[in-house]
Amino acid sequence: RFEVWIDAFVDEFGLPDTAAAHVTFGQDSVLLPSRPLPGSRAWQSGVDEFGRVWRNGQYADGVVDTAADLARYSPALERVTECFDAAATEAVRRRYPDHCHFFGTHVGPFQAAYLAMGMARFMLRLADDPAFVTALLDARTEWAIALFRQAVALGAEVIVMGDDAGHRHAPLISPAMWRRFVLPCHRRIVAALPVPVIWHSDGNILPLLPPAIEAGFAGVHGLEPGAGIDLATVRQQYGDRLALLGNVDVRLLCGEDAAAVRADVARSLAQGGPGGGFLLSTCNSIFPGMNPAMVQAFFDAQSELIEGSGLAFQRHDD
Repeated sequence: RFEVWIDAFVDEFGLPDTAAAHVTFGQDSVLLPSRPLPGSRAWQSGVDEFGRVWRNGQYADGVVDTAADLARYSPALERVTECFDAAATEAVRRRYPDHCHFFGTHVGPFQAAYLAMGMARFMLRLADDPAFVTALLDARTEWAIALFRQAVALGAEVIVMGDDAGHRHAPLISPAMWRRFVLPCHRRIVAALPVPVIWHSDGNILPLLPPAIEAGFAGVHGLEPGAGIDLATVRQQYGDRLALLGNVDVRLLCGEDAAAVRADVARSLAQGGPGGGFLLSTCNSIFPGMNPAMVQAFFDAQSELIEGSGLAFQRHDD
C-alpha cells in the first residue's frame, strides 16, 4: 500500500499531519515532510522562484524565455536545505520506524521546464531553440538531484519524482524527442542517487516505458486507467523490469458507489499483485473534491483485500 500524496485530506479527517494520514489509512510507507522555499509564491499568486505564474493558488503560465530569465529563476542549489526541517523529518522517522520512508514531489525536469516557460512556448522552443530548452532542462535536473540528495541525507529510502508527461491519449512529446531531451536528464537523476527512484506521471505514457527502463527507474507510478492503460498488459510487458504502482481509478473516489471502489481495488490487486512488484495506490493521489466516504472506502478495501491475500508488506533492513 503506497499512496504517495494524501495531504489534501489531512484536515478532512482531523489528522495532525501527512505522516499520520499515511499510517491511519493503513499505508506501508510515510511521506517525509518538506516545504516550499521561504517567500515562495507557489500555490498562491505571483511569480515563484522557478518562473511559474500562479493565480489564486492555480498554475497559470511561465515567464522563462531568455538566458537571463533562466538565471533569475534558478535558485542556488544550496538552498535545497531550506526545503526541509531536519528535526521534523527525524521525528517522523522515529515515530514510524517500521514504515518505508519516502520523499515525493513534482520537480522532474520535463514538467519543471514546461511550467517555467509555459506549455505553448516550451513546445515551440523544442523545435526552434533546442539549445535553450536543453539548458533549462539541465538546470532543473541539477535542482532535482540536489533536492533528492538532501532528502536521502535526511533518511529518504525511496524517491518518487513527479514528472508529468502525458495526456489521456498519448505522451506530450514523441518518444524520439523524449529520448533526445528528457532521457539523459532522467539517467543523471537516477545515477546520482543511492536509493530507488520511481517516476510518477499522469496520462498515457505507454510509449515512454522503454525509456523509463533505460533511465534506470525502479518503478513507475500512476498507470491511469482513464488514459487507456491496462495494468495486466503493462504487467506482462514490463513487470519484470519495473515495479508498478497505482492504477485504481480516481474517478470512482469522486463518486458515490463504494462497491465500485472496492471492485476496482480488487481488479488492480488481481492484475498487479501476484508474483510481487506491485504497490497498490490510486492512479494519481488523494486530491480535493473527492468524496470523503469513497476515500475511506478505498482505504478500507485496501486493508480488507490485501491483509486477506498474503500480500502485506513486511520491512527487512538486512
